[in-house]
Amino acid sequence: MYNLPYHKEKNEQVISEFITRYPFAFLTGCNAESKPVATQVPVFYEKRGGKKILSGHLMRNTDHHKAFMQNQNVLVVFTGHHTYVSGTWYSNPNIPSTWNYMSVHAQGIIRFLDGDALHNALRKISLHFENNNHQSPTVFDNLPAEFKQRMMSAIVAFEIEVTELDTVFKLSQDRDEKSYRNIIHQLQQQDDNGKVIAAEMGKRLKEVFPDAIVLAK
Repeated sequence: MYNLPYHKEKNEQVISEFITRYPFAFLTGCNAESKPVATQVPVFYEKRGGKKILSGHLMRNTDHHKAFMQNQNVLVVFTGHHTYVSGTWYSNPNIPSTWNYMSVHAQGIIRFLDGDALHNALRKISLHFENNNHQSPTVFDNLPAEFKQRMMSAIVAFEIEVTELDTVFKLSQDRDEKSYRNIIHQLQQQDDNGKVIAAEMGKRLKEVFPDAIVLAK
């Protein structure tokens, strides 16, 4: 991980909201022979009994399912908007360009669920992504029984107890105030990625530069 102190997000609420906003994560690990495996899955994040828990489901008997059965240590990577930042936007333009982005890395132990635990996990996950609409025909309890029976044999639910949570919110915090403000201005003229990063930088202006004057909009 790109591990510099001024690119860390320490606010747990911000981290939790980030995971909820960008739930489609890279789930990675290694098998018994240390061969890396990865998949992309949507996951649900919650705090339960003082522990941080990620839950989701994946296809049975895939390379990653088999690998996670052999080695329960996994890494889950959440990524958000990202954008190119030109060195020409700095007060000193003779500096290489860079990339601004936000990412959360969760290391943990994965375990697979069967029986009622599997049903409960699928119910909770489907309700979460359907905005707790119990009337939605696609939530677990409303699916046809025959379909659920076939589906349950093809997938497996999992929970990951997070043992370490780390972040990179690389948002030009190491630049001077003039450069920082100009980067925000330039990114506001870009696509959605640029606009989102500009907004995130704007939120942190007083945190990065405590003496900065924030003009009213």
